[in-house]
Amino acid sequence: MTPSRSLALALLAPVVALSSVSLVGCAIGDALQNERAAEFATTAEFVADGERTATWLPADATGIRLRETPDADPAVLLATTSTALDPARCVEVERLSGPAFSVEGAPDPFVESVFVCGDWGVIPADDGWYGWTPIHPDEEAAAEKGD
Repeated sequence: MTPSRSLALALLAPVVALSSVSLVGCAIGDALQNERAAEFATTAEFVADGERTATWLPADATGIRLRETPDADPAVLLATTSTALDPARCVEVERLSGPAFSVEGAPDPFVESVFVCGDWGVIPADDGWYGWTPIHPDEEAAAEKGD
């Protein structure tokens, strides 16, 4: 091996080692935090992923950010859209639950009311909707009664 190759390998070795440590560190961090973060450009991309369902999510939503536990419960979702929630799927009730995770740019979830959309609580965000699951059983019961 020539001296220049030896020097190049010697200089490159710490970079490779540091990259490996960083990747392992990320995997360990995700395991310790017990969460997964994902981003989707569109609702279609989110649906195609198939890891989670959010039937309340408008078809034109973009910039979808999801954080969830590996077993997919609990979760939060922030999406950009100007479309209203479907009143056939979502009923506004008194808020009793809150999200387990936060997403940068999400609104303060501690508001008076929440839309119950299946097993999700959903509130307006600046440019769309912010939802979390699971919700409090009394929220689901109130939504079923139409309160």
